[in-house]
This record gives sequence, C-alpha cells and structure tokens, in this order.
Amino acid sequence: MRVRLTALLPAMLAAGCATNPDKDPVQLRLNDLEARVARMERIVANEAQVSQNVDEMQGSLRELRGDIEELQHNNETLTKQQRTLYSDLDKRLSAAGASGVLAGAAAGTAAGAAAGAEGAAAGSNAPSPTEQAVYGQAFDALKAGSYSIAITGFKDFLKTYPDSSLADNAQYWLGEAYYVSHEYDSAAGSFRTVLKKWPDSPKAPDAMLKLGYTQFAQKQFPAARATLDEVTRKYPGTDSAKLAAERLRRMPAQPSQ
Repeated sequence: MRVRLTALLPAMLAAGCATNPDKDPVQLRLNDLEARVARMERIVANEAQVSQNVDEMQGSLRELRGDIEELQHNNETLTKQQRTLYSDLDKRLSAAGASGVLAGAAAGTAAGAAAGAEGAAAGSNAPSPTEQAVYGQAFDALKAGSYSIAITGFKDFLKTYPDSSLADNAQYWLGEAYYVSHEYDSAAGSFRTVLKKWPDSPKAPDAMLKLGYTQFAQKQFPAARATLDEVTRKYPGTDSAKLAAERLRRMPAQPSQ
C-alpha cells in the first residue's frame, strides 16, 4: 500500500503543477475587460479634449472675425476720404486750367464746396469717429470677456445710432454677447433682428448659423436642424455653411427631449 502511494505522489504533484494561473479563463476574461475599460477611458478623455479645443478655436475665430471687420470698416472710411480728396483736387485743377489764375481761384473755391458736399453725400453711410469709438468700446469689452458691459455698450450704440453702417454688426455682436452669457432667448432675438432688418448684410450668414446654435442650446432640435439646413442651402461654400454642416453631423438623429 505504501508502495502504491509513493508511486502516485509524483503524478498528483505533476497534475497540480499543470494548472497555469496565467491561462485561467476567468483571469484572462478579467484582463480583457480591464483592457477594454482602459481603452474606453482613453477615448472619452480624447473626445473631451477635442470638444474643448473646438470651443477654444471658435472663440479665437470670433475674435479674428471682429478684428477683420474693424479693419475693413477703417479701410472703407479711408478710401472714401481719399476719393473725396482726389475729386476735390481734380475739380480745382480743371477749373484753374480753363479760366485762368484769378478765375480759377474763384472756380476752385466753388468746386471745392461742391466736392465737399458731394463727398459728404457719398460718405453719409460711413461711421463717424464718435460712432467708431462707441462701437469699438463695446467690441473691446466683448473680446475681453466683459459680456455685461458689451451688452450695454451695443444696446446703447443701436439706440443712439440705429441707422449707422455699423448697426448690423452691433446687432450681431449683441447676440454673441447674449449667447456666451447663456441668455439664449435674447440671443435668438438679436440674431433674428439681423436677418430681418439686414438680410443682405455680410453678417447674415453668421447670424443664421448662431441662431441654429442657440436653438440647439435651447433643446429646440427640430428648429435647430431646419435653421442649420437653411444655412447650408442659402450660403453654400461659406464658412458659416461649413460650420452648420459640421454641427448637423454632430447632432443626434433622435435627440432626447
């Protein structure tokens, strides 16, 4: 009997050692699940970083667009002033050459007055230095993140200068100030005003785009989708249309109410 036990002992030990913990199916399954969880956590972290980067890029884009608009308006003002100056000089020279020195002086004075009147009429839509200063203060406040000050500034500008050539821009940036302040009802109203009063304004595509964004933020998903679709149809090829298409791709097909 003892001889048999002695003979079986090595076999039992060999069988016990044959079970490798590394090949335990339960442990392998746990390792696989842990690896999947780790991958999902990395994906979620990457998506959060991408979303943050998109928001930062959109903020930078708003600032760049505002700077470009300000430069464009300044350039338009200088161009109109230069055109008026050249018109006045040309009329003075023409009058002096036709009537002689003395007559030319008198004609030049009259021509100068006429040119001044013509220049004033041509530049009647150009913003005055005061308008530019008031607008600039509100816009600087918006860029600095002082949204309440910007809202007050743009509202005062629109009340004081409702017919200014900067009024459409002021109305749009008022909507932006409301939007970043999460005052979505007021933001939507401002963007709609741009589309209603200045449908041909360069800011109209952006206003319609941001109206769609605002409706999305308000969870008005069917309205947001309709507005963004209209942006892509009405303003194809523009930056606003591209941003609208991107937001439509990110919008869930059946958003929860």
